[in-house]
Amino acid sequence: MIKTRIISIFFLISLLNNVSLAKEPSKLISEIVNQASVILSSTDPVEVKIIKLNNIAEKNVDIEGIGMYTLGKYRKTLNEDQKIKYKKLFKSYFLKSFSSRLVDYSDPKINVVSEKKINDKYTIVNTILEETSKNPEIKIDWRIYTKNPKRPLIRDLIVEGLSLARTQKEEFKSIIQNNDGDINYLFKSLEEFIIK
Repeated sequence: MIKTRIISIFFLISLLNNVSLAKEPSKLISEIVNQASVILSSTDPVEVKIIKLNNIAEKNVDIEGIGMYTLGKYRKTLNEDQKIKYKKLFKSYFLKSFSSRLVDYSDPKINVVSEKKINDKYTIVNTILEETSKNPEIKIDWRIYTKNPKRPLIRDLIVEGLSLARTQKEEFKSIIQNNDGDINYLFKSLEEFIIK
């Protein structure tokens, strides 16, 4: 009886610890935005800023998930070697694209406005990039994959209603279709972007 109680108490404590470790999607976005703001407003050289921004992305973005989504129906046609090659190329492509877009901002002010749970797997966090003298206010929605509440990951950014993942998917589809369905042309296009 005492042994059963001890096991029950231990189970309850571990359950509570797991719940407390869960990260709310809006807090995740606030943390990421604050970290990026510190990096972008620092006096570090551009190369150092890019490395730090990429570290944030690797920890908080589901790069592999986005990569497979953007490949669309063509992911089913890949053999194992092609899949490994694509994942590696997409990761390099994504990180270069991500950091090169952000590094031009000196100190972006992004405010979390609301959070809406879509289902057990996804939550949308609504934010606003504040207006500056050079740029208008921009609405940015973050699609967060929350299947594992301890490690929520960003799956998409929807900027003023436009999904970046969907846009990327259409671009990749176009490259493959314009080259008779040959996936190697997409690989070549990604390689060219990476070495630019």
